[in-house]
Amino acid sequence: MSKRIVLMMTVMMVCMLLLGSCFFGGRGMIFDDTGAKADRRMEQIMEAIKNKDKEALKALFSDKALAEAEDFDNRVDYLLDFLEGDIDSYERDGLSADGSIRQGKESQMIRSVYRVVTEEEEYFFYVVDYDPDTIDPDNAGVYMIQVTKWADSNNLGPWQERLSAGISLKYG
Repeated sequence: MSKRIVLMMTVMMVCMLLLGSCFFGGRGMIFDDTGAKADRRMEQIMEAIKNKDKEALKALFSDKALAEAEDFDNRVDYLLDFLEGDIDSYERDGLSADGSIRQGKESQMIRSVYRVVTEEEEYFFYVVDYDPDTIDPDNAGVYMIQVTKWADSNNLGPWQERLSAGISLKYG
C-alpha cells in the first residue's frame, strides 16, 4: 500500500513539474491569451476603418512603426480607398507569436491573418503587433498592417520578406 502512495505522489510531482514548466513570466502558456489580444486589436482596426477615423487608426501604431513608415498618412487614405464596400464581417484565419523576456521585461510579437468580407470583396489582412513590449516601449503597438484581396493572398511570399512598418497594400 505504501508503495502505491509513493508512486502516486511521484507521478503527481512529475505532472506538476511538467505543467509548471509551461509557465513563463508569471503567465501560463496553457492559458495564453494571444488569440484574444489579436482579436481585440483587429476589432480596434476594423472600428477605425468603419468610422474612417484616421487618427484612431494611427493611434494603434507604435512610435517605432510611425517613425519607420514611409508616407504613413497617405497610406491610411489609400487603405480606406482600397476597401470596396462596407465591412460585413472579419474572422481570424491564422495566428503565430514569438516572445522574449529579459531582466523581467517582455516582448511578444503577434502575427495574425484575418479574412475581411465587405459587400463587394474579400480581403486578406496581415497584422504584426507587439503586445506587450516592455523591453522597448516605443515598439509597443501595431507595427504593420498589410492588405490585399483574398484571391491574391497566395502570391505574397514569406512574412519575413514582407515585414515593413506602417500600412502596406498589395495589388494583384
